[in-house]
Amino acid sequence: MKQIWVKVIPWKKKLVTTALENGADALVLAEGDSEKAKKLGRIPTVAPDGDLKWGEDVVEVTIRGSEDEKEVVRLAQTRKVVATTTDWTVIPLENIVAQTNNVLVETSNLEDARTALGVLEKGVDGVVINVSEPAELKKILTSLRETGGEAPLTIGEVVSIKTLGMGDRVCIDTCTQMGKGEGMLIGNTSQALFLVHAESVENPYVATRPFRVNAGPVHAYVRVPGGKTRYLSELKSGDEVLMVNSQGKSGPVVVGRVKIEKRPLVLIEARAEGKVFSTILQNAETIRLTRPDGEPVSIVSLKEGDQVLMSVEAGGRHFGYHIEETITEK
Repeated sequence: MKQIWVKVIPWKKKLVTTALENGADALVLAEGDSEKAKKLGRIPTVAPDGDLKWGEDVVEVTIRGSEDEKEVVRLAQTRKVVATTTDWTVIPLENIVAQTNNVLVETSNLEDARTALGVLEKGVDGVVINVSEPAELKKILTSLRETGGEAPLTIGEVVSIKTLGMGDRVCIDTCTQMGKGEGMLIGNTSQALFLVHAESVENPYVATRPFRVNAGPVHAYVRVPGGKTRYLSELKSGDEVLMVNSQGKSGPVVVGRVKIEKRPLVLIEARAEGKVFSTILQNAETIRLTRPDGEPVSIVSLKEGDQVLMSVEAGGRHFGYHIEETITEK
């Protein structure tokens, strides 16, 4: 997951509280200010006397030329590096991102932050926001948190639907209310995940639970922040998963509870980009996939030839990380 730090040097209480209230991951402070920040909320601090210490855990490098690029790459092998410059446009971010991780970039506006987090489709590991006005800080934090990234979607055509026996099905109850067109990417193989809609649709059988995605059996993959996948069976309270909408916009949400119960299952196969992929879901009216226009479609009314949204990628996964290699999953 991308890190968003907030620099508050010199100390400004309103900036600190704004950072806390809007989900900053850490505060960059002057010596002596960590204790004051800890009295306002639980958050890691980066300072000479902080949780992460300058010079030991974190170093700062000002980029002026190619030699500084090399220094960033070298230092990032052993600690976090915050890259700064007086002229944003001279930062050869692509060169750095292509060679290493563990790099954050200091920025003072939203546009530069987005650029840094998305360069080479990988982005730096985080940004350090350095602004003086709480309102501007709130705007940047809110925007970055709401647009956690893109999850490109493609259209799959349903080719078969087959009822199965009983299995251990996982419900993911999040700390977030989801709306129409929103859900999670889940599937039998890491190469293709289906956009399973949240239980936010009114129906005559049970009350809506817009915080829930009835996800599938314990073996299935779910997309999580950082471009990774996890097994549904691994999830627990406090973990993060990726919420995705029908336009491919995504962002992290916190898991509040996971429920595993024995339920009847159904296998759904769909063709996308010339291949057939599958997912298994609970066989119930309230379980829905997502049509290309964002409309949810119940699996009991789904039929062959219907179109649904999927995320398809080449290669495979190794311990949840995407890798480029030949992997066959059936």
